[in-house]
Amino acid sequence: MTGSHASHRLSAGTAIEIGLNAAIVAVESGIPRVYTVPGDEPALPFGPFDPVRHRTLEIGLRDWVEEQTGLELDYVEQLYTFGDRGRHTAPGLAEPHVVSVGYLALTRLLERGARENWLAWYDFFPYEDWRDGRPEILDREILPALDAFVAEPPSPDGPVRALDRAERVRLAFGTGGSPWDEEKALERYEVLYEAGLVTESVADGRPLRPYASRMIGRAMRHDHRRILATAISRLRAKIKYRPVVFELMPPNFTLTALQGTVEAISGRHLHKQNFRRLVETGALVEPTGASTDRTGGRPAQLFRFRREVLRERPAPGVRVGLR
Repeated sequence: MTGSHASHRLSAGTAIEIGLNAAIVAVESGIPRVYTVPGDEPALPFGPFDPVRHRTLEIGLRDWVEEQTGLELDYVEQLYTFGDRGRHTAPGLAEPHVVSVGYLALTRLLERGARENWLAWYDFFPYEDWRDGRPEILDREILPALDAFVAEPPSPDGPVRALDRAERVRLAFGTGGSPWDEEKALERYEVLYEAGLVTESVADGRPLRPYASRMIGRAMRHDHRRILATAISRLRAKIKYRPVVFELMPPNFTLTALQGTVEAISGRHLHKQNFRRLVETGALVEPTGASTDRTGGRPAQLFRFRREVLRERPAPGVRVGLR
């Protein structure tokens, strides 16, 4: 290698492994859950990509997830590649650097895999659930700590960013008159990480901040909580323009159950009549002609997803107003 390209050679002894991580999501009784591997800290299912055994990354993901957890994945889509140095090893160790490809997977059945491994995702992000109103933890703990973070002089060795701390907090957490955007779950987690308000930040060698009286949310192994936040942001955005919510529903369902699933994912309350009108007029569902009395009241009509809608228009999502 000669000329200007010579400076781009890999460092001597560089070793890189490709890992695959899966944020496997299901919803049960209004609780969005993610499948985790138990340990001192829960982790998303993960394992190495073996190019000899697996023709594609997704085939590898499906194969070892089934081996490791007993789960046969339904809907799967690639999220992002996570390659920050120090993700899996402490600085200075000679182990291979792991670059992980994260995936979002959706399933309907929690009985797949060990039930105790299905953890509520709001345990990891307690400030993301607005269904019963603004979470108290925001005003009680998070925003006062972020005010101190904004007031703290930034490190001269820190990265140069287009937006300053105050602007990032405002956009991520909806302060200063900005609206709360449920799709910014990843941005919120990254602000909390930078501010030293999550366990992972301290574990990665960042100093404990004086204003960090308590770490926010349940920690995950390595950077798996960041991967999960990425999955939440992607799913919250995608339900608005693609009918992926039906990947979480049984074949036949009530409109109340469908609304509850959308609310569980978005973390926001939906106006019942508006939701039903938009779902029905959008031709996303059709009645089955049957009903169920399992709702505890009068029999509720059962519906099913109209798969024809995928051919009828390009963006058949659940476009509903959140409040």
